[in-house]
Amino acid sequence: MRRFSAEYLEFTREGMWADGREALADCSLPDRERVLDVGCGTGEFTRVLAEEAGPDATVIGVDADPDLLAVARGETAASYAAGDATRLPLRDDAVDLAACQALLINLPEPARAVRELSRVSTDLVAAVEPNNAEVAVASTVEAEADLEREAREAYLAGAATDVALGDRVESLFADAGLVDVRTRRYLHEKRTAPPYADLSLESAARKASGAGLEDHREELQAALSPAAYDDLRGRWREMGRDVVSAMREGEYERVELVPFEVTVGRVR
Repeated sequence: MRRFSAEYLEFTREGMWADGREALADCSLPDRERVLDVGCGTGEFTRVLAEEAGPDATVIGVDADPDLLAVARGETAASYAAGDATRLPLRDDAVDLAACQALLINLPEPARAVRELSRVSTDLVAAVEPNNAEVAVASTVEAEADLEREAREAYLAGAATDVALGDRVESLFADAGLVDVRTRRYLHEKRTAPPYADLSLESAARKASGAGLEDHREELQAALSPAAYDDLRGRWREMGRDVVSAMREGEYERVELVPFEVTVGRVR
Protein backbone atom coordinates (compact mmCIF):
# COMPACT_ATOMS: atom_id res chain seq x y z
CA MET A 1 0.00 0.00 0.00
CA ARG A 2 1.20 3.51 -0.82
CA ARG A 3 1.77 5.70 2.26
CA PHE A 4 1.58 9.43 2.78
CA SER A 5 2.61 11.97 5.40
CA ALA A 6 0.12 13.91 7.50
CA GLU A 7 1.32 17.12 5.81
CA TYR A 8 0.64 15.71 2.34
CA LEU A 9 -2.87 14.63 3.34
CA GLU A 10 -3.57 18.03 4.86
CA PHE A 11 -2.66 19.76 1.60
CA THR A 12 -4.52 17.41 -0.75
CA ARG A 13 -7.67 17.27 1.42
CA GLU A 14 -7.80 20.98 2.27
CA GLY A 15 -11.41 22.18 1.99
CA MET A 16 -12.78 18.78 1.01
CA TRP A 17 -16.43 18.33 2.03
CA ALA A 18 -16.74 21.99 3.00
CA ASP A 19 -19.83 21.75 0.81
CA GLY A 20 -21.39 19.25 -1.59
CA ARG A 21 -22.16 16.67 1.10
CA GLU A 22 -25.34 15.73 -0.78
CA ALA A 23 -23.03 13.41 -2.74
CA LEU A 24 -23.04 11.23 0.40
CA ALA A 25 -26.85 10.93 0.39
CA ASP A 26 -26.87 7.24 -0.59
CA CYS A 27 -24.94 6.44 2.61
CA SER A 28 -28.09 7.33 4.62
CA LEU A 29 -25.81 8.66 7.34
CA PRO A 30 -28.55 10.02 9.65
CA ASP A 31 -29.91 6.45 9.90
CA ARG A 32 -26.60 4.77 10.72
CA GLU A 33 -25.80 3.27 14.12
CA ARG A 34 -22.22 2.04 13.64
CA VAL A 35 -19.98 3.56 10.95
CA LEU A 36 -16.46 2.47 9.95
CA ASP A 37 -13.93 4.57 8.00
CA VAL A 38 -11.21 2.29 6.60
CA GLY A 39 -7.84 3.83 5.71
CA CYS A 40 -8.89 6.87 7.71
CA GLY A 41 -5.45 8.53 7.73
CA THR A 42 -5.59 11.67 9.85
CA GLY A 43 -9.35 11.38 10.22
CA GLU A 44 -10.72 14.13 7.95
CA PHE A 45 -13.36 11.89 6.35
CA THR A 46 -14.04 10.16 9.67
CA ARG A 47 -15.03 13.51 11.13
CA VAL A 48 -17.33 14.21 8.16
CA LEU A 49 -19.05 10.86 8.74
CA ALA A 50 -19.44 11.65 12.43
CA GLU A 51 -20.92 15.08 11.66
CA GLU A 52 -23.45 13.65 9.21
CA ALA A 53 -24.41 10.52 11.18
CA GLY A 54 -27.10 10.46 13.82
CA PRO A 55 -26.22 11.83 17.28
CA ASP A 56 -26.14 8.34 18.81
CA ALA A 57 -24.03 6.76 16.07
CA THR A 58 -20.66 5.17 16.86
CA VAL A 59 -17.97 6.12 14.34
CA ILE A 60 -14.67 4.25 14.12
CA GLY A 61 -11.59 5.02 12.02
CA VAL A 62 -9.05 2.33 11.11
CA ASP A 63 -5.62 2.86 9.57
CA ALA A 64 -2.37 0.92 9.31
CA ASP A 65 -0.12 3.96 9.85
CA PRO A 66 0.46 4.77 13.54
CA ASP A 67 1.76 8.27 12.75
CA LEU A 68 -1.45 9.21 10.94
CA LEU A 69 -3.56 7.67 13.70
CA ALA A 70 -1.72 9.78 16.26
CA VAL A 71 -2.93 12.89 14.42
CA ALA A 72 -6.47 11.53 14.07
CA ARG A 73 -6.69 10.79 17.78
CA GLY A 74 -6.20 14.47 18.51
CA GLU A 75 -9.87 14.88 17.59
CA THR A 76 -12.79 13.55 19.67
CA ALA A 77 -15.42 13.00 16.97
CA ALA A 78 -14.65 9.28 16.66
CA SER A 79 -12.60 6.43 18.05
CA TYR A 80 -9.62 4.99 16.20
CA ALA A 81 -7.86 1.64 15.88
CA ALA A 82 -4.87 0.23 14.02
CA GLY A 83 -5.66 -2.21 11.24
CA ASP A 84 -4.99 -3.37 7.68
CA ALA A 85 -7.73 -2.67 5.11
CA THR A 86 -7.39 -6.21 3.76
CA ARG A 87 -7.55 -7.83 7.25
CA LEU A 88 -9.81 -5.61 9.30
CA PRO A 89 -9.71 -6.13 13.09
CA LEU A 90 -13.51 -6.39 13.32
CA ARG A 91 -15.92 -9.30 13.49
CA ASP A 92 -18.42 -10.05 10.73
CA ASP A 93 -21.42 -7.69 10.62
CA ALA A 94 -19.83 -5.28 13.10
CA VAL A 95 -21.14 -2.06 11.48
CA ASP A 96 -24.01 -0.97 9.27
CA LEU A 97 -21.84 1.24 7.04
CA ALA A 98 -18.25 0.45 6.07
CA ALA A 99 -16.72 3.30 4.08
CA CYS A 100 -13.41 4.50 2.70
CA GLN A 101 -12.04 7.57 0.95
CA ALA A 102 -9.07 7.52 -1.45
CA LEU A 103 -8.12 4.07 -0.18
CA LEU A 104 -8.76 1.69 -3.08
CA ILE A 105 -6.62 3.72 -5.51
CA ASN A 106 -3.62 3.13 -3.24
CA LEU A 107 -3.96 -0.64 -2.88
CA PRO A 108 -2.38 -3.19 -5.22
CA GLU A 109 -5.43 -5.44 -4.75
CA PRO A 110 -8.42 -3.16 -4.11
CA ALA A 111 -10.88 -6.05 -4.52
CA ARG A 112 -9.58 -7.59 -1.28
CA ALA A 113 -10.43 -4.44 0.63
CA VAL A 114 -13.92 -4.29 -0.89
CA ARG A 115 -14.55 -7.87 0.26
CA GLU A 116 -13.42 -6.91 3.78
CA LEU A 117 -15.69 -3.86 3.80
CA SER A 118 -18.55 -6.15 2.77
CA ARG A 119 -17.69 -8.71 5.44
CA VAL A 120 -17.87 -6.29 8.35
CA SER A 121 -21.05 -4.48 7.23
CA THR A 122 -24.62 -5.63 7.71
CA ASP A 123 -26.01 -3.10 5.26
CA LEU A 124 -24.03 -0.53 3.25
CA VAL A 125 -20.54 -0.25 1.77
CA ALA A 126 -19.28 3.07 0.39
CA ALA A 127 -16.11 4.13 -1.43
CA VAL A 128 -15.17 7.72 -2.26
CA GLU A 129 -12.45 7.38 -4.88
CA PRO A 130 -10.91 9.96 -7.24
CA ASN A 131 -10.45 9.64 -10.96
CA ASN A 132 -7.06 11.30 -11.23
CA ALA A 133 -7.10 11.01 -15.02
CA GLU A 134 -9.81 13.69 -15.15
CA VAL A 135 -8.27 16.33 -12.86
CA ALA A 136 -8.61 19.81 -14.39
CA VAL A 137 -6.34 22.78 -13.60
CA ALA A 138 -6.66 26.42 -14.63
CA SER A 139 -4.01 28.98 -13.68
CA THR A 140 -3.01 32.58 -14.35
CA VAL A 141 0.58 31.33 -14.79
CA GLU A 142 0.62 30.29 -18.42
CA ALA A 143 2.81 27.17 -18.14
CA GLU A 144 1.19 25.68 -15.04
CA ALA A 145 -1.84 23.86 -16.47
CA ASP A 146 0.16 22.21 -19.27
CA LEU A 147 3.00 21.20 -16.93
CA GLU A 148 0.57 19.75 -14.41
CA ARG A 149 -1.10 17.75 -17.18
CA GLU A 150 2.30 16.45 -18.36
CA ALA A 151 3.32 15.46 -14.83
CA ARG A 152 -0.08 13.87 -14.16
CA GLU A 153 0.10 11.71 -17.28
CA ALA A 154 3.56 10.46 -16.28
CA TYR A 155 2.35 9.85 -12.73
CA LEU A 156 -0.62 7.81 -13.96
CA ALA A 157 1.67 5.76 -16.20
CA GLY A 158 4.25 5.14 -13.46
CA ALA A 159 2.03 4.50 -10.44
CA ALA A 160 2.08 0.95 -9.11
CA THR A 161 -1.65 1.10 -8.33
CA ASP A 162 -4.71 2.24 -10.29
CA VAL A 163 -4.89 5.88 -9.23
CA ALA A 164 -7.68 6.61 -11.74
CA LEU A 165 -9.98 3.91 -10.39
CA GLY A 166 -12.84 6.19 -9.31
CA ASP A 167 -15.27 5.61 -12.16
CA ARG A 168 -14.76 1.81 -12.11
CA VAL A 169 -15.48 1.10 -8.46
CA GLU A 170 -18.97 -0.06 -9.43
CA SER A 171 -17.51 -3.17 -11.07
CA LEU A 172 -15.49 -3.99 -7.93
CA PHE A 173 -18.67 -3.72 -5.87
CA ALA A 174 -20.58 -5.97 -8.27
CA ASP A 175 -17.78 -8.55 -8.20
CA ALA A 176 -17.96 -8.54 -4.38
CA GLY A 177 -21.67 -9.37 -4.53
CA LEU A 178 -22.96 -5.95 -3.52
CA VAL A 179 -26.33 -4.96 -4.95
CA ASP A 180 -28.29 -1.75 -5.60
CA VAL A 181 -24.99 -0.05 -6.46
CA ARG A 182 -25.23 3.70 -7.03
CA THR A 183 -22.67 6.39 -7.85
CA ARG A 184 -22.71 10.16 -7.38
CA ARG A 185 -19.93 12.54 -8.37
CA TYR A 186 -18.34 14.97 -5.95
CA LEU A 187 -16.04 17.68 -7.34
CA HIS A 188 -13.35 18.71 -4.89
CA GLU A 189 -12.42 22.27 -5.80
CA LYS A 190 -9.12 23.68 -4.61
CA ARG A 191 -8.97 27.42 -5.29
CA THR A 192 -5.98 29.69 -4.73
CA ALA A 193 -6.55 33.44 -4.78
CA PRO A 194 -5.48 36.44 -2.72
CA PRO A 195 -5.26 36.79 0.21
CA TYR A 196 -3.16 33.61 0.12
CA ALA A 197 -3.45 31.01 2.87
CA ASP A 198 -0.30 29.60 4.46
CA LEU A 199 -0.79 26.25 2.69
CA SER A 200 -0.95 28.04 -0.68
CA LEU A 201 2.26 29.95 0.03
CA GLU A 202 3.96 26.72 1.09
CA SER A 203 2.76 24.95 -2.06
CA ALA A 204 4.18 27.72 -4.26
CA ALA A 205 7.55 27.53 -2.49
CA ARG A 206 7.62 23.76 -2.98
CA LYS A 207 6.96 24.22 -6.69
CA ALA A 208 9.82 26.69 -6.98
CA SER A 209 12.21 24.33 -5.20
CA GLY A 210 11.02 21.23 -7.04
CA ALA A 211 10.01 19.60 -3.75
CA GLY A 212 6.37 19.29 -4.83
CA LEU A 213 7.36 17.16 -7.79
CA GLU A 214 9.68 15.12 -5.58
CA ASP A 215 6.61 13.85 -3.66
CA HIS A 216 5.95 11.67 -6.71
CA ARG A 217 9.52 11.02 -7.81
CA GLU A 218 9.14 7.21 -7.71
CA GLU A 219 6.07 7.20 -9.97
CA LEU A 220 7.48 9.79 -12.37
CA GLN A 221 10.84 8.08 -12.72
CA ALA A 222 9.05 4.79 -13.42
CA ALA A 223 7.48 6.43 -16.47
CA LEU A 224 10.24 8.82 -17.60
CA SER A 225 13.90 8.48 -18.53
CA PRO A 226 16.36 10.22 -16.16
CA ALA A 227 16.88 12.97 -18.73
CA ALA A 228 13.14 13.47 -19.22
CA TYR A 229 12.58 13.62 -15.47
CA ASP A 230 15.35 16.18 -15.01
CA ASP A 231 13.92 18.25 -17.87
CA LEU A 232 10.42 18.15 -16.33
CA ARG A 233 11.79 19.09 -12.91
CA GLY A 234 13.69 22.05 -14.37
CA ARG A 235 10.63 23.39 -16.16
CA TRP A 236 8.52 22.73 -13.05
CA ARG A 237 10.86 24.80 -10.88
CA GLU A 238 10.81 27.63 -13.41
CA MET A 239 7.03 27.57 -13.37
CA GLY A 240 7.12 27.59 -9.57
CA ARG A 241 9.28 30.71 -9.56
CA ASP A 242 6.71 32.39 -11.81
CA VAL A 243 3.97 31.39 -9.35
CA VAL A 244 5.92 32.85 -6.40
CA SER A 245 6.53 36.07 -8.34
CA ALA A 246 2.85 36.40 -9.26
CA MET A 247 1.82 35.80 -5.66
CA ARG A 248 4.12 38.59 -4.50
CA GLU A 249 2.20 40.90 -6.83
CA GLY A 250 -1.14 39.50 -5.66
CA GLU A 251 -1.92 38.42 -9.23
CA TYR A 252 -1.87 34.62 -8.97
CA GLU A 253 -5.03 32.53 -9.14
CA ARG A 254 -5.42 28.79 -9.61
CA VAL A 255 -8.37 26.39 -9.62
CA GLU A 256 -8.05 22.61 -9.47
CA LEU A 257 -11.04 20.29 -9.81
CA VAL A 258 -10.61 16.68 -8.68
CA PRO A 259 -13.56 14.39 -9.50
CA PHE A 260 -14.44 11.86 -6.79
CA GLU A 261 -16.96 9.10 -7.41
CA VAL A 262 -19.06 8.21 -4.35
CA THR A 263 -20.07 4.59 -4.89
CA VAL A 264 -22.51 2.93 -2.47
CA GLY A 265 -23.73 -0.67 -2.51
CA ARG A 266 -25.83 -2.87 -0.28
CA VAL A 267 -24.79 -6.18 1.27
CA ARG A 268 -27.10 -9.02 0.22
